[in-house]
Amino acid sequence: MQTREQRLLIVDDDEMFCHVLNRALTRRGYEVIVAHDAEQALAMAAQYLPTMATLDLKLENSSGLKLLPELLALSPHCRIVVLTGYSSIATAVEAIKLGAVNYLCKPVDADDVLTAFERQSGDPDIELADNPPSINRITWEHIQKVLQEHDGNISATARALGMHRRTLQRKLQKRPVRR
Repeated sequence: MQTREQRLLIVDDDEMFCHVLNRALTRRGYEVIVAHDAEQALAMAAQYLPTMATLDLKLENSSGLKLLPELLALSPHCRIVVLTGYSSIATAVEAIKLGAVNYLCKPVDADDVLTAFERQSGDPDIELADNPPSINRITWEHIQKVLQEHDGNISATARALGMHRRTLQRKLQKRPVRR
């Protein structure tokens, strides 16, 4: 039987992302509960009292920032990591003020999420990038992560990325993009 410390709630309206993250975390021994909207998330949190949660910032009909304090009210010891594809300094600051322990920009994988939960404090020695990576480099890295999450399966990766299998194969034949 799983211990309460291993119970993790994923709140995200992207069903494919939930499926991939759920599978990766389950393989690592976590009991995973998934919710696709705020109402479902609150019901699951009340029933299962998770100690960890990932929370999408932009849910289809709601904001993760509004849901965050409600989840903490139901499960006060829950450590919440906010995930988003719409990152901004303002939302990062607000998420932390509202009780999130970390804030990650998508795309992320299970290792990124688990590292975010483990970090107890900030890192003043973090490297500052001279130049941000190009959009082409970010795209390449994301394709590689998704391909790895699907154990090299091109068809499953193409479905997860929402692209045709042949398009993905053409992209994979190209050399990695420089930063």
